[in-house]
Amino acid sequence: MKFFSDNAAAVHPRVWEAMQAADSSDNAYDGDALSARLDSAFSDLFGTDCAALWVATGTAANCLALAAMCPPHGGVVCHREAHIEMDEGGAPGFFTHGAKLMPVDGEGAKVTPQAIAALTTPIRNDVHQVQPHAISITQATEYGQVYSAGEVAALGTFARERELGLHMDGARFANAVAHLGCTPGEITAQAGVTALSFGCVKNGGMNAEALVFFDPELAALTRYRRKRSGHLQSKGRFLAAQILAMIEGELWLDNARAANAAAQEIARACGNRLLHPVQANEIFVALSPAEAAALRAQGFDFYDWPAPEGRPGAARLVTAWNSDPGHVAALAQAITRL
Repeated sequence: MKFFSDNAAAVHPRVWEAMQAADSSDNAYDGDALSARLDSAFSDLFGTDCAALWVATGTAANCLALAAMCPPHGGVVCHREAHIEMDEGGAPGFFTHGAKLMPVDGEGAKVTPQAIAALTTPIRNDVHQVQPHAISITQATEYGQVYSAGEVAALGTFARERELGLHMDGARFANAVAHLGCTPGEITAQAGVTALSFGCVKNGGMNAEALVFFDPELAALTRYRRKRSGHLQSKGRFLAAQILAMIEGELWLDNARAANAAAQEIARACGNRLLHPVQANEIFVALSPAEAAALRAQGFDFYDWPAPEGRPGAARLVTAWNSDPGHVAALAQAITRL
């Protein structure tokens, strides 16, 4: 009964079917009919003109987006626990050819205009100091917190006033939209987001993510960077097929709603053990080492997590689109009995 990560979730049957249907002769790389539909499909989804590129990983999507907005001598402001800072093995510096990440703090792994201003305002406008060129936020955050439309818009306004790009790491973007009950455009294009890494792998895809530019001009140069970084796959139609299967219809939202509902069921059993409000599909819970061992002895697998001050231990539990209802109920009951 695994609650490790939605990265390991099964591929949705409709995604497999779309890939099978794509297994016919067509143009190579991104010249196929399916890849050609991505721009219009995402433009319809977000209600504005945009350009969309497929890539195989979220790291590539994030870092190609940052490279489009930040020169090698510039900086990207992000949360101190952002995925690009903690879990991408230096890839942002590799893709941007040396740009600096500029971390700030914020509750629930959120950044605010005030925190960014406190970091960037003292920076002198001269060649001796790294100048910020972009902001990167995660939706939902590394602690499962969701930026509201108003919070994203405030960051978008700040970015526009400071002439900064605004990137959204949307590895769990679907879970955020499902939680808010908003349109996808309300928390992206309409709020001032420049580029979005639209997650599919965590949400029922196999090996495809989408990089969506709300400034389509940025996509042109990124196509060259995608090739140079080894992410232009010769049979790109299989990646496009996965993405289209997710967004043409509401599979991406249906899957996210299922994962969120499973997380809520577990969260209700956690009570005051919860370390953060559960807004997406991640549950951060206080567990002593003995309690964690007791759950594992019953067949539950999950990641240990750094314990906050005053707590004996902690764990991260993650649900997915295909979390077994019986396993979810069993884990909730087991936590209740601790």
